Amino acid sequence: MKKIVLSTIAALTVASLSANAGEIKLYQNADGQVFTTPAADRTALDMSSVSGSKKSITIVDKKSPDFLLGKQTHINMKFVADDNSDMWLKAGVRIQGTFENVSTNYTNAATADISTPDAYLRRVRFEVAAGFNKWASFVMDVRNDKANFEDDGEKGFNVGDAYVKIKKPFNTSLVNFKLYRAKIDVSRTETVKSARVIAYDRPKVADEAAQYITHNRRGTNIQAYGDWDKKVHYQIAAGDGVASAKLVDAKGNKIGSNITQGSFFYGGKVVLSPFDGWEETKRTETYFAQGKHFEIGAAYWASENIDTLGVIAQKIDHTLVNLEMSAHYKGLFVQAEYFDFDGVVEDWTTSTTTGKSSGWYATSEYVIESLNFLAPFVRYESWNKFEGKDGYDYTAATAGVNWYLKGNSIKAGLVYQTEEYGAGFGVNGEKSIDTVRLTSQFFF
Repeated sequence: MKKIVLSTIAALTVASLSANAGEIKLYQNADGQVFTTPAADRTALDMSSVSGSKKSITIVDKKSPDFLLGKQTHINMKFVADDNSDMWLKAGVRIQGTFENVSTNYTNAATADISTPDAYLRRVRFEVAAGFNKWASFVMDVRNDKANFEDDGEKGFNVGDAYVKIKKPFNTSLVNFKLYRAKIDVSRTETVKSARVIAYDRPKVADEAAQYITHNRRGTNIQAYGDWDKKVHYQIAAGDGVASAKLVDAKGNKIGSNITQGSFFYGGKVVLSPFDGWEETKRTETYFAQGKHFEIGAAYWASENIDTLGVIAQKIDHTLVNLEMSAHYKGLFVQAEYFDFDGVVEDWTTSTTTGKSSGWYATSEYVIESLNFLAPFVRYESWNKFEGKDGYDYTAATAGVNWYLKGNSIKAGLVYQTEEYGAGFGVNGEKSIDTVRLTSQFFF
């Protein structure tokens, strides 16, 4: 008996001392003695039952490439309960800083050009998640985005995501649910987590889609989603509609009054990965020159019976069609989307006219592993904000470089963007805006 106890203590001591060196395996013979090497008369011990052997706190993504500052982290640090591994807590932070200079040049010589420097926090977020059991979990974040942007000063905190996820209740990836404040897939780049987008400021046409159906693409809703062997992905959803604070006309002017809406929004998206070995396994724009994927998708969303309560256009129906394509092969990534909006009001103050708007963007990045994951990228955007009328064209060309120092956990970037606005936008009419941005991100 003394020999068994001593061998067990010795083996556990070796396991404890070797914890940082990798996984340790222990073996036991018929007499109950414990060994660190295998033999014909020894069986492997289940180390998950040994106190202290289970890793209950994790953060590092072991599948990550080795960046200049080490492997990137997972989304948030995970704490697993020792007495119930189905219950866990995640916590993490995200901060993005921007220093920029914006030069506005007006075609009308009577209007003075403007050059303005600005420094602000593009995103500031505290993120938490909790697992209740093997099926249900809760995800939320509290955010203070664009603090000190232009003349806005410090802003208040508000809730972003806040949803309950029910994963595989029928033991199949085909059926999952999200309840409450979860994103609907009106656009691929809007659905990708902002920590994983190439450029922190998404295309303006995609930002319009984010408000056109429901507030900030995550008005309280219920949605079902799933996939079949990663070949076919789908999402269907219904919930709360648009918000007056984000409702704009073709000129970009806010409605300036309250609204009511007589129905929930509804719609859905289907995404296909048709080629074997090229399946999309997660929504991201940053692949770090690892692997490959190809996908195409289409969505239809409707947000109807919007009563503008007092402005000229009284009843409007919004519909949105979105088409997407993305692919990457090792270091090269490409992505493009098309948007078709119906029910756009030309001008809240002077016209009852509603019509259509359409636009698209394409973006590409190339990650150079040999240069410590330096990644130049380009993007072009074209948007006709009110079809059939002159002066509503908007275009933007963007070029930059990201440096993934620790993947998405620590990265920095330099961006140049030039935008062209038609004569129909605002009182100053036709103009161009040139912006230089220095960006950074810390995220885990």
